[in-house]
Amino acid sequence: MNFSEVFKLSGLLCKFSPDGKYLASCVQYRLVVRDVNTLQIVQLYTCLDQIQHIEWSADSLFILCAMYKRGLVQVWSLEQPEWHCKIDEGSAGLVASCWSPDGRHILNTTEFHLRITVWSLCTKSVSYIKYPKACLQGTTFTRDGRYMALAERRDCKDYVSIFVCSDWQLLRHFDTDTQDLTGIEWAPNGCVLAVWDTCLEYKILLYSLDGRLLSAYSAYEWSLGIKSVAWSPSSQFLAVGSYDGKVRILNHVTWKMITEFEHPAAINNPKIVMYKEAEKSPQLGLGCLSFPPPRAGAGPLPTPESKYEIASVPVSLQTLKPVTDRANPKIGVGMLAFSPDSYFLATRNDNIPNAVWVWDIQKLRLFAVLEQLSPVRAFQWDPQQPRLAICTGGSRVYLWSPAGCLSVQVPGEGDFAVLSLCWHLSGDSMALLSKDHFCLCFLETVAAVGTACRQLGGHT
Repeated sequence: MNFSEVFKLSGLLCKFSPDGKYLASCVQYRLVVRDVNTLQIVQLYTCLDQIQHIEWSADSLFILCAMYKRGLVQVWSLEQPEWHCKIDEGSAGLVASCWSPDGRHILNTTEFHLRITVWSLCTKSVSYIKYPKACLQGTTFTRDGRYMALAERRDCKDYVSIFVCSDWQLLRHFDTDTQDLTGIEWAPNGCVLAVWDTCLEYKILLYSLDGRLLSAYSAYEWSLGIKSVAWSPSSQFLAVGSYDGKVRILNHVTWKMITEFEHPAAINNPKIVMYKEAEKSPQLGLGCLSFPPPRAGAGPLPTPESKYEIASVPVSLQTLKPVTDRANPKIGVGMLAFSPDSYFLATRNDNIPNAVWVWDIQKLRLFAVLEQLSPVRAFQWDPQQPRLAICTGGSRVYLWSPAGCLSVQVPGEGDFAVLSLCWHLSGDSMALLSKDHFCLCFLETVAAVGTACRQLGGHT
């Protein structure tokens, strides 16, 4: 692996353009756009206040900057740097802003979710959509960009409206059998819409594009229910993470559960590869020792070395005792992600926060478990192959593939605490984000990484 120099960053706002040519990052009120290959600054834009959200248009020609505190959105053009657009929501306020799939309309959600305003960059026309619901995931677009589904709340009932994105005409409007709808998401093929209820009611509903209820699934009653939902890229499977620490896999033919994955605190199956991160202090030769010892603060201590070791079963994982008398207890499966080929599923059970579980979807079994020294903050799959990048808030980035595991120290002065990461669409590099800085990590060829994995305790 190679690393770029470190650049300044604010608010973890750093995103690759959809075409992979540019990298946008924010430093307070400034938007910096760099060339991905050279990391030279291509454009530098100055906004009216501190930027709180950025988003590229689908064609990578425009970039949106939202300043929620001021109720402002500014749009910048890469082709015509002198062109810009300012949208002021005024007293209505602003809590969310996003692009439509065509990259020529902006959807702004006002405070208290009173309405969604659709602004056209081409005609300067404005459309309004009433009754958007305040929920975790209330808007979703089909991957082809033709339709938008919107969760609504009116007259104390939940509804879903489906709009045609070309002219924002209403296509379908139907009520949902939910107490308090929490999220909606289209399948990648755009044929099925998943709708799930509040965590107080275990219910997930599947609707067709014309609003017909295809199936309803509930695993149990009278307990906290759904915590996370993820479609497989093939649209064949729907993974539902629950507060009971299980992931249930529904199939696309009958929408019935085909299996459930448990997350026990002890691993006993000898067929499962169990990786444990181990840390040891670097050994110093006698020539490195100084007498008398240096004063405190005289220089940085050597960074402990980290690598993965294959543990022999049985293995007990570190568990977290949840505080059950408070809202949002740290229990259940809170993170789910399918690999791009739909062959693997990565999960994290929130009361076993240091472990990442990798499941083989073809054989419907647990494939590997990675136990880190610190709680896992984020993981993301390489867009091109089954390779998982993990960060734990420390100065290392971790990679898993079927060939093995790798722990890599991020070089540089002081600790670079990796809080988040995002892959380039080619899978050849990724951006590592800390609180105030970011850098790029360039990966070597697959063969070289596989060799390094085997040297560091991987398996073939």
